[in-house]
Amino acid sequence: MTFKLFTLLLQAAVSTIGISLVSIAIGFVIAILLSAATLSGKTIYSAPARLFVSFFRGVPLLVQLLLIYTLLPAIGLNVPSIVAAIIGLSLCTAAYQAENLRGGFSSVPKGLIEAAEVTGFSPLQIFARIQVPIALRLTLPTLVNESIMILKASSLVSVVGIIELTKMAQDLASSTYQPIPIFLSAGLVYFVICSTIALLGRYAERSMARTSA
Repeated sequence: MTFKLFTLLLQAAVSTIGISLVSIAIGFVIAILLSAATLSGKTIYSAPARLFVSFFRGVPLLVQLLLIYTLLPAIGLNVPSIVAAIIGLSLCTAAYQAENLRGGFSSVPKGLIEAAEVTGFSPLQIFARIQVPIALRLTLPTLVNESIMILKASSLVSVVGIIELTKMAQDLASSTYQPIPIFLSAGLVYFVICSTIALLGRYAERSMARTSA
């Protein structure tokens, strides 16, 4: 395989990383809101949140992407394919991250929350400055694993017309008749990206452990 072909794979990898990171970030924000709603104790908030999580965890991501891609134009929202792809990935990862974070929030010591209330912290301050950081520290390994999973699952966005790493590898393999070196190269790129995310996650985990010590 030539250097030019490998460069095309790297360019597609940049698209894969960009779509994945944006989706993971948006999904994390949604996940915090979902987990907070689930633990609120109020059915008006917890019921829709549980339904959301159940739906997006229970329906295959490929179906979700196709549904969003066809539904948005049907309701008059003609958005670019990349926006539909990011929406689909964000909602999917939000459901999984929400379940992880819910466990983290449930593990926050009640005594710590009560102490914060006594010192005059508002509910929002307690949530943002105590519950979220602790839940994030407790669930970081699973959140990193979910990030790796969503990056690999981003290969499915090709169904809505996005040229990402896997799609580029397929196109190059078809046009050059060199499937083995091209797919091996694509696999290597995925391996490097996922390994980097895992290393960064372990570094962040150690940093949080030192900070809380």
